[in-house]
Amino acid sequence: MKYVLRWAGLFALLILSVSCTSTPVTIHLATWTGGDEAAQLQKLIDHINAGNTEYQIVHQPLASDYYTQVQSQMAQGTTADLLWMDQSHMSWADGSFLPLKDCVANAAPKSAGDIQDYFPGIIQTDYQNHVLYGLPWVAQPVALYYNKNRFDDAKLSYPTADWTWDDFTNAAKALTKDTNGDGTVDQWGTTANGWPPPQMFIWQAGGDVISPDLATSPIDSREAIDGMNFYLSMDFDPTIAPGADVTRGKGFSDLFKAGKVAMVFASASDDLDYNSLGIEVGVVPPPKHPKTGSNLTYAWTASTVINGATKHSKESCDALLAISEALDNWKILSPRVSQATVAHLVASEPRKSANAQAFLDAAQHMSAFRIVPKYIEWEDTLWSQYFSPLLNQENDEAPSMIALARDVRPQLEALLPGATPTPAP
Repeated sequence: MKYVLRWAGLFALLILSVSCTSTPVTIHLATWTGGDEAAQLQKLIDHINAGNTEYQIVHQPLASDYYTQVQSQMAQGTTADLLWMDQSHMSWADGSFLPLKDCVANAAPKSAGDIQDYFPGIIQTDYQNHVLYGLPWVAQPVALYYNKNRFDDAKLSYPTADWTWDDFTNAAKALTKDTNGDGTVDQWGTTANGWPPPQMFIWQAGGDVISPDLATSPIDSREAIDGMNFYLSMDFDPTIAPGADVTRGKGFSDLFKAGKVAMVFASASDDLDYNSLGIEVGVVPPPKHPKTGSNLTYAWTASTVINGATKHSKESCDALLAISEALDNWKILSPRVSQATVAHLVASEPRKSANAQAFLDAAQHMSAFRIVPKYIEWEDTLWSQYFSPLLNQENDEAPSMIALARDVRPQLEALLPGATPTPAP
């Protein structure tokens, strides 16, 4: 009997020894990074992996045609355990990504797993049917960048956080001029070429493109038309913005850096405030609607999700929390309220120090898009059938804005979850 007990004890020790020296689980992370960004991300991963006996994260960069490659891998069953998804592609969530309720259930306060620590307008992109599927790692609110030199030349006061649409328009007109006297305007107050998204100004006017209950697309409301009219005033008005002949082939950042445009709407991550040679740049939150007082701003965001077919859900969850914490301390802006400080932003990007507070002020009123299961198809319809015809003046005999909005609305609502399409007028 004592020999049986001795062998049983030795067997138990052997099992314990094997378990203590088991190989960490490999967790693959797919991202769209390349070049310097991929190298920086690898440093974060190396730090997480160091001394970690539970899992090791292996980066799987898919820098070209990212979503096409991910879709192909999903079909083949070779998808990475963790994936980056921008807000639009969070529409793939149901059936593709792992719900995170259990993953974040015991998260410490003010950690990457603390859902209450995320800005509401950002974290909402990660829910479908009240189920959480991702953790955001960046928020990029739109702000107004302005060329101080151009304002000084025109003897104009700099923009402030109290500016309204009217203040913005008046300044843009004063800054649009023929600087060399040849009879041709060569400097403009601002530019609009599809950015920022028109939704931003529709929101400020009190309108929406997808209702909070995800049932309607009220693009024909008085408020939505008001916001769209303001956007088109920048796009069509030669007294404040360059035409297509000037902007063709050039981005707003190129025109701003060249000193051709005095004010542009750009995101917090853009380098215009520290990489515009010879230009002193200031930043303020977007101007407010003159009646509602809203300066709600659009913010691009992206999240990390867990592949619903992963074979390592526990380790993937732990890796998700670790990589999210690292990303929140790398990318700007952090999507978390507790990290919305000048010190945190400057630690992430020291070159943003001069205008850090302005970005944080904009972040207090930021929102990403509302995402629905058919969002990509819905967004394509919104742009191809409504925004683009108006912005590009595709047909001189096109219907009025409100008539077009009423025509397109049923098409949009047919793509919303559980929606009853609005009858065509």
